[in-house]
Amino acid sequence: MTADDHVLARDLADEAGRLLLALRARGGDPDVLRAAGDRLSHEFLAAQLAARRPADALLSEEGIDDKARLAADRVWIVDPLDGTREFGEEGRADWAVHVALWERAAAGEGEDTDGAGTLTAGAVALPAQGRVLSTGRGGLGGLVPPDGGVTGGVVPPGEKLRIVVSRSRAPRLVQRVAELLGAELVPCGSVGAKVATVLSGQTDAYVHAGGFYQWDTAAPAAVAVAAGYHASRIDGAALAYNGEDPLIPDILVCRPAIAGLLLAAIREATHAI
Repeated sequence: MTADDHVLARDLADEAGRLLLALRARGGDPDVLRAAGDRLSHEFLAAQLAARRPADALLSEEGIDDKARLAADRVWIVDPLDGTREFGEEGRADWAVHVALWERAAAGEGEDTDGAGTLTAGAVALPAQGRVLSTGRGGLGGLVPPDGGVTGGVVPPGEKLRIVVSRSRAPRLVQRVAELLGAELVPCGSVGAKVATVLSGQTDAYVHAGGFYQWDTAAPAAVAVAAGYHASRIDGAALAYNGEDPLIPDILVCRPAIAGLLLAAIREATHAI
């Protein structure tokens, strides 16, 4: 991975977002618009990555999952249009483009690194918000966290934790966690848009346990970690990408200072369900 990978992720997410904004501005039937957006962004990203990183593999929500990626050292994981539902709703800004790079870990003497790797670059474009978050320098794109930022402490007495959740439904586990902590649930669309609310301080945490795919979380997780935030499975285990099964069951993104509090509440809620 080089600095150019950070730039490429940011630039491709940004340009795909611009294409989607132009498509959306033409209007039309929402379902037709959603399908066209998925296709347009995927075709752009796939073509650009094939031309600019021809040796790398690709895992895209809108593409065929070529299992050759499992033997690749570098795999781009993209969600061409995350928050497709919101994209088709006039005036909504909580949709995104996700572009992330996974790289295989270098093997030391006697080590077997088959399947071991990490996210090394990523970008989340929020086109309707005029913002791109990335793992590169100045990656929060003008987004300014509240006083204390990532190092801020727990929620002050008298204030509620705010947990960002899906617009359509909050998983039962998350509802139980909110009850245990007296937290407020804040609905939002795309995973990228949800994580952006955490990084901006609009919310305190993103907790999801309803299952989703690698492309849903790869870029948001990469950006969050690069900005100093906690990102893990809901049991505290590390997030793993480029696995054979594209499914990922759950995620927690929050400030490190409240990770222990949330993980403890998740454990208690899990045992109670």
